[in-house]
Amino acid sequence: MIDACELSPSWIRGIAPYVPGKPSSELAREMGLDERDIVKLASNENPLGPGPAALAAMQAALLDIARYPDGNGFDMKRALAAHYKVDAAQLVLGNGSNDVLELAGRTFLTSGTSGVYSQHAFAVYPLTVQAQGATHIQVPARDFGHDLDAMAAAVRDDTRILFVANPNNPTGTFLSGEALRAFLARVPRRVIVVLDEAYTEFLPDADRYDSLSWLPAHPNLVVSRTFSKAFGLAGMRVGFAVAHPDVADLMNRVRQPFNVNSVAQAGAIAALGDADYLARSRKLNADGMVQIVDGVTRLGLRHIPSRGNFVCVHVGNAGQVYGDLLRRGVIVRPVAGYGMPEWLRVSIGLPEENARFLSVLADVLKPAA
Repeated sequence: MIDACELSPSWIRGIAPYVPGKPSSELAREMGLDERDIVKLASNENPLGPGPAALAAMQAALLDIARYPDGNGFDMKRALAAHYKVDAAQLVLGNGSNDVLELAGRTFLTSGTSGVYSQHAFAVYPLTVQAQGATHIQVPARDFGHDLDAMAAAVRDDTRILFVANPNNPTGTFLSGEALRAFLARVPRRVIVVLDEAYTEFLPDADRYDSLSWLPAHPNLVVSRTFSKAFGLAGMRVGFAVAHPDVADLMNRVRQPFNVNSVAQAGAIAALGDADYLARSRKLNADGMVQIVDGVTRLGLRHIPSRGNFVCVHVGNAGQVYGDLLRRGVIVRPVAGYGMPEWLRVSIGLPEENARFLSVLADVLKPAA
């Protein structure tokens, strides 16, 4: 390492970089495969692609990309405020919800403070805590999900932020609205609770709850959402947070003014109003979940019940199975980095993609002759 790098804080040098899902193009190069024949079920993307309204809006916005985007996101905030019945002053726009999570960390964490998150939860939470030089408090999971009692008990005097994902990534576990409200009542108001709802649109009607209505009673709550999943705009990188106006104001002070580009803003506004596309996304995901779960159950494999657009499957030697699937042109996601070395996470794809995965998996798991 060059001398200048030694001047970087030790907590920065200690960060293990986030490893994203393998792109189809990379696998095609590595294995000599035809990229058109590769099935990618690794990154919880929407297999429908962008909706027609969002696509048309983004194409129109391309004509003006020589101009900087609206740094305050006036039109997007207005659309979000109307759709979710909140005030524009409560909104923080992000370059994907990852950006929003990091903004929360940059705003409230410093060296000498601590952040709380669950085992088997999204990798960006520990990365955010580490990047600010704060102390990690990882709470052991309960049944692969959040143990809210243990998380509340883990809060210390120096704790400034607590992350909860619902549904959780990568395990898909779900916390009821009642459980979350009871949990919020136990957390001191000096602790920011970031409720990451990246997959909330996939929840069945029976499980849905209105976290945004809790904000008046819980001004320390920050709700994070994204357009990357159910809305089909992962490549555009656009997300947002809803918070108390004072909290949003602080987060906006550290936010880069052009963090959401003009094409992404146009696509998000259009996607927000495309109820038909969202309904199609939800139905495709629900049907695909049944297809995948039934298929792996027939193969004698365990899975973690999921409310997201993915499911974790227990395969034993996950590294070997992952590699065998890759060689056959199927990309899923190993989750050993989440402390789950015997599991693979599989995103819900189109029916034919799900069928290809199940067929290849069955072939991979056949005992050697």
